[in-house]
Amino acid sequence: MTFQDLNLIEPIQRALKTAGYKNPTPIQAQSIPTALQGRDLLACAQTGTGKTAAFAIPILQLMQSQGRNEGRNRPARALILAPTRELAIQIGESFDAYGKFLELRHTVIFGGVSQHAQTRNLQSGIDIIIATPGRLLDLMNQGFIKLDKIEFFVLDEADRMLDMGFIHDVKRVIRQLPARRQTLFFSATMPPVVAELANGILTRPEKVAVDPVSSTAERVEQAVFFVSKNQKRDLLIHLLKTEDIPTALVFTRTKHGANRVVKELDKKGIKAEAIHGNKSQNARQQALSNFKARRTRVLVATDIAARGIDVEDLTHVINYDLPNISETYVHRIGRTGRAGASGIALSFCDEEEQAYLRDIQKLIGQRIHVVKNHPFPMEEGQAATQPAITRPAANGYRNGRDNNGSQRNNWSNSQSNNRRRPKRSSTGAPVTSDRVDTRR
Repeated sequence: MTFQDLNLIEPIQRALKTAGYKNPTPIQAQSIPTALQGRDLLACAQTGTGKTAAFAIPILQLMQSQGRNEGRNRPARALILAPTRELAIQIGESFDAYGKFLELRHTVIFGGVSQHAQTRNLQSGIDIIIATPGRLLDLMNQGFIKLDKIEFFVLDEADRMLDMGFIHDVKRVIRQLPARRQTLFFSATMPPVVAELANGILTRPEKVAVDPVSSTAERVEQAVFFVSKNQKRDLLIHLLKTEDIPTALVFTRTKHGANRVVKELDKKGIKAEAIHGNKSQNARQQALSNFKARRTRVLVATDIAARGIDVEDLTHVINYDLPNISETYVHRIGRTGRAGASGIALSFCDEEEQAYLRDIQKLIGQRIHVVKNHPFPMEEGQAATQPAITRPAANGYRNGRDNNGSQRNNWSNSQSNNRRRPKRSSTGAPVTSDRVDTRR
């Protein structure tokens, strides 16, 4: 099946082609036709299975077909509720990509930052709101947001939303929605409390379930460096200058982060380019072409922009920022070690990302080798919650010194022979214990 088989309008087809999408994932193939019919949807699917496109594409198409309301302060017609600011931002970038050639406007609402830019966007006229519960309720209480005209409602990662303590906030939001609306409900697991919530807000829903993505590329060797956030840049430059890294795809959490990394690498004479949603399509294609032709050694990307990247003989993937969604890690490292080739995945983990690392290891069913001896170790005490995942130095990254006595780290291919085969998680996507404060 291709996206052309899903009866999508031409602007969305063109946007998907531009983003490098070819064939829908199982969750997309099952969900998009149902959603386009206007039916409620109950989907059991993890992040990493393509579920954002499963709800974003039909919402964009249905809203486009109904025409656009004009004018400032026009009420939003679609609301997507997400548990964390990181996920909300990622969903916003997806709407950027899929709605690239449409005239629909969206904004992302989350706490922890000034609300001024968010309220200014709302007042200029917004069709789609992507929000975390706390800041959404704050702006509703201040009169900046009304939900009485919402036609499409998405509750994303419902089980994580409830685990993080947002159940009462979610119910307060739902009470403000019109009774007549289309609701799309996504959850990685379906415990009784989640099923009860779904039954209360869905009307004769179509049910869809897909298997989780939990296995890593079999020939990808993995290692993690514990490093303070402010020294990640120095560690990246050190590795690129001292290690045999012909090509590297570096992942950052944000577009601005990608730009900063490229700027610092260029200062050190390392040819790098960024690829993310703020770049024009021509710029993205040129950067990708340069990378494939080895004119650029390092390509720095965000997750949404990296969709569709398929580079032959890509030797290294480097997680400059660890993803907060474990399945995203699986997809990232799968960019190397393709078609039977070997590959290496290196990750930088700061003090705030250790919970993400534990969740990743739980999902892939294996421990990731820790590189202890490197020039920028995390300060004593910051890695107090570090999981006991170290392996003998003979496996994976072997620490030593070169002939000049300077420290360096050499990758040993022996790890691929000693590594356990990854196993699937039996409980679905893991949930971190760290609650993100979206109310501030």
